[in-house]
Amino acid sequence: MNERQGGCMCGAVRFTATDVPGEFGACHCEMCRRWTGSAFLGITVPRASVTWQGEAQIRTLQSSDWAERAWCGRCGTGLYYHITADGPMAANYEIPVGILDDANGLTMRSEIYIDQKPDSFAYAGEHQLMTRAEVLAKYGISLDGE
Repeated sequence: MNERQGGCMCGAVRFTATDVPGEFGACHCEMCRRWTGSAFLGITVPRASVTWQGEAQIRTLQSSDWAERAWCGRCGTGLYYHITADGPMAANYEIPVGILDDANGLTMRSEIYIDQKPDSFAYAGEHQLMTRAEVLAKYGISLDGE
């Protein structure tokens, strides 16, 4: 684990994160694909280890019953995904790898919502694969009607 810095495209929002792991994951759910225009490549960082500058520019949207997404209100850069439901993941941010100043040295460890992954997406290397149902079960998320 180490410290990394990053920020939005226009520079209005910056952050420093400590306790950053060397691994990240990809989410192929429809909502992440619409938010990013591709798979969401995110690194899990403890919320308590992130210091934000330019917080007045951060906008959030409760994008599901259990999570919110944040972006820069000036340039629109996605800043984080955060689970708001009770549970261990609520203590973390999922920060897009692409907004790190230096993303070198990171390794993809997992792909989730693999059953919603477009057949044109392919990532090299060995990593864990989980379906939508497996992800929801792992994090104890129950959806009405399912």
